[in-house]
Amino acid sequence: MNEATRLVVLRHGETDWNVGQRIQGQLDIGLNGVGRWQAGRAAAALLDEGLQAIYSSDLARAADTAAAISRATGLPVHPEPGLRERGFGRFEGLTFAEIQQRWPEDALRWRRRDPDWGAEGGERLADFYGRAVAAALAIAARHPGQTVALVAHGGVLDCLYRAATRIALDAPRTWMLGNASINRLLHADGALALVGWNDAGHLEGGRDDVSA
Repeated sequence: MNEATRLVVLRHGETDWNVGQRIQGQLDIGLNGVGRWQAGRAAAALLDEGLQAIYSSDLARAADTAAAISRATGLPVHPEPGLRERGFGRFEGLTFAEIQQRWPEDALRWRRRDPDWGAEGGERLADFYGRAVAAALAIAARHPGQTVALVAHGGVLDCLYRAATRIALDAPRTWMLGNASINRLLHADGALALVGWNDAGHLEGGRDDVSA
């Protein structure tokens, strides 16, 4: 048996588009003032975790959150495009109401979590899941016995939760995906296990990711 890897997984801090419930996908939206504060609070909360590496989605909202952890710990950030949010194609930049009005059938398939559906120009849910989980597993395999931070997005965290708990892709979500929340997984023998989820004790509340 290989040594287990501890994964400390965070969603990025808040953006103005999170507040407005506008789909970001792979558009490069930065943190707002609250998000920068959340990133700093998360960084302080992780000082006693014994982190040995930091990996982040290369999108600005995640990279800037990871940069706060880097400043606190002195560890460099390794950009990982595999941890990017799901590509939502023509949905990106729109609100849920706008999507429902323009493409009601697509909106229904999205809400039903159809694994074979993807917005035009975007990723199918099944493909996104495969990409995100593969990236996390590859990182964990490079750091046996170590503690590694992954900074990503609500959709990525949703995929990792499902992989760790063996919950189907089309099952309704009942767990939170809060901005700058701290989530803990264990990786051993090529598989993930859930240790703790949506720890937001370092924050004053949090905003769930309703798009995941």
